[in-house]
Amino acid sequence: MRRGRHETPEERADRRWGELMQEIRVAQTGVQIFFGFLLTVVFTPRFAELPDTDRTIYVITVSLSAAAIGALIGPVSFHRMVAGRRLKPRAVIWTSRLISVGLVLLLATLTTALLLVLRVATRASYVPWLVGGLFLWYLLCWFVLPLWVRRRHTDDNR
Repeated sequence: MRRGRHETPEERADRRWGELMQEIRVAQTGVQIFFGFLLTVVFTPRFAELPDTDRTIYVITVSLSAAAIGALIGPVSFHRMVAGRRLKPRAVIWTSRLISVGLVLLLATLTTALLLVLRVATRASYVPWLVGGLFLWYLLCWFVLPLWVRRRHTDDNR
């Protein structure tokens, strides 16, 4: 007995495209707001007082955030460039890949931002451990758990 939806490849691509756009709205908005706040940090009086290590972490964080924006906004441009050319199934695949890359970059951005903020706020020796723990938490929530569920509950024939 066949399980699942009864849809054509085009209908499946349309549905998956709509789902991807709903998912990406959350990530796009969050990373854009975060990037805006990051850009203002350099103009604060305290920035000039930061040691070189913290400035380097800041530059890495801003760069990762900009790269995440590129990957998470990329699907919009991708769609615009291929719209009407009957490429939606391929667009869905590439858009999904861009979103995955964007999420990895967002993970790196949040981790480096936390490292910078907690270093500046506390100068405590436990900061790298705390940030490492939060990094593992993000990995668990964003990647490990979904991949575990997918592997455990997906039929082999898919």
